[in-house]
Amino acid sequence: MAETFYLEIIASDRKFFAGDCEEMVFPAMDGSRGVLPGHEAMVTALEAGEMKFKVDGKWQYIAVSDGFVEIMPKTVVLLADTVELPEEIDINRAKEAKIRAEEKMRQKQSIKEYYQTQASLNRAMNRLKVTARHMHNI
Repeated sequence: MAETFYLEIIASDRKFFAGDCEEMVFPAMDGSRGVLPGHEAMVTALEAGEMKFKVDGKWQYIAVSDGFVEIMPKTVVLLADTVELPEEIDINRAKEAKIRAEEKMRQKQSIKEYYQTQASLNRAMNRLKVTARHMHNI
């Protein structure tokens, strides 16, 4: 049996996962970060993107939004606004959101509006990327 750590993945609307995990890889500001049992303690920012974690020898892939990850040697807690399995993502809705955000990016906006629109565009593109990469497994 592989060595594990306890992983909690919490979205703003639900507890997505809680259980033993063998390994995880998540998107961080400076690239992908991997976690194995016994990892040094740290807190880091989570970037929107694709995350994977291994349970019982099988990788599970999810789309995550911005958030935070607290890593301890035996426990990891990931907090994100949204966490979705590829099959939970509405592809048509994500495509429409991408089109809306791209159109809004072409319009004159305040700095705050620009960053909100950029975040919307990133979320939509992330959802489309994760579904395109993993929907064939379903």
